[in-house]
Amino acid sequence: MAKIAPQLPIEVDSETGIWTSDALPMLYVPRHFFVNNHMGIEEVLGADAYAEILYKAGYKSAWHWCEKEAECHGLEGVAVFEHYMKRLSQRGWGLFKIQDIDLDKGTASVTLEHSAFVYVYGKVGRKVDYMFTGWFAGAMDQILQARGSQLRTRAEQVYGGSEEGHDDGLFIVKPL
Repeated sequence: MAKIAPQLPIEVDSETGIWTSDALPMLYVPRHFFVNNHMGIEEVLGADAYAEILYKAGYKSAWHWCEKEAECHGLEGVAVFEHYMKRLSQRGWGLFKIQDIDLDKGTASVTLEHSAFVYVYGKVGRKVDYMFTGWFAGAMDQILQARGSQLRTRAEQVYGGSEEGHDDGLFIVKPL
């Protein structure tokens, strides 16, 4: 396995220590720290309740990210979604690959290989990548809104790499 330097721009403010990539401030934390916190919250709230909280927060965050990045880079339409999947992949969450996307129908499918969550959880017989689900609908809906569409979507994870018989995850986006 070859190692490469990060493929996304990172700037650090010398006075504040704030990391920025493209148009947004970022945090750089070890994977085990993030996932251990995630697992601790899941243990207290339960996976279903935590998934619903993360869906709403992730949706809002993806909308904001796509709006700011589209403006920063002059992107629109599918290019915004592609840029989002690229940046997520470059930041270590896993490798997100768009299988199909149709803005007119409000649909998309995305596979996830090498999930940061699956690396820690392993094969546990349930989906553990639920944090990402709201991201896909939030991204899609921001793009649709920017195009003047009233269509809104919902995303769901079909399967995950943490489940037997699967090495990757599959997420779908469909209209409400």
